[in-house]
Amino acid sequence: MAKHLDLEEQEQLDELRHFWKTYGNLITWLLIAVLGTFAAWNGYQYWQRSRAVQAAALFDEVERAASAGDLSRLERAFGDMKDKFGGTTYAQQAGLVAGKVFYDADKVDAAKDALRWVVDKAPDEGYQAVARLRLAGILISQKAYDDAAKQLAGSVPKEFEALVADRKGDLASLQGKKSEAVAEYQKAFRSFDAKADYRRLVEVKLIALGVNPEAGEPVAASAGDAASGSKK
Repeated sequence: MAKHLDLEEQEQLDELRHFWKTYGNLITWLLIAVLGTFAAWNGYQYWQRSRAVQAAALFDEVERAASAGDLSRLERAFGDMKDKFGGTTYAQQAGLVAGKVFYDADKVDAAKDALRWVVDKAPDEGYQAVARLRLAGILISQKAYDDAAKQLAGSVPKEFEALVADRKGDLASLQGKKSEAVAEYQKAFRSFDAKADYRRLVEVKLIALGVNPEAGEPVAASAGDAASGSKK
């Protein structure tokens, strides 16, 4: 019995040796590949977390410089943010912060540069849309109407369409294009929630152009205006 078991065990060992001789290298390389992939994934996750922490710290520096009104410090911090963490959400937020602070400090060119960077580099369409609206507003104030129109012509997420339409209405109105302005304001008016404060602002703009926002038609003239018009 013992010999039978010994022979049986010997056969199993021989089979195992044969199997390992045939497939051992393949199994080893597969294990190395799996373990290597797992290690690489863990390493990537650690690198991502490390970058996020560093980007957050640098964004804090941007905010502190902005709060203190230290433009030189803000410019340096934002520059570092663009160079080191340009693809992060923190960099996009930093660009919007820098744009506002520079504009408030009458550093208009620096403000436009910061906002253009967000428009060109931000992977998030929402941040891009905010930057486009702010940049268009600055360009409109400088009467750079063609450049403003280019910024407003880009596609934006649906939740920003009403704001873009309103800004397009402002641009058309300043250029004396009344019918175009009315069309854009009406689009914005219909898109905003009925309870939104901004919708009431658009309503005022339409009324100022002689249009009833609800009906989409010219505001009816008063009896006095009609009589005056008939005398003419």
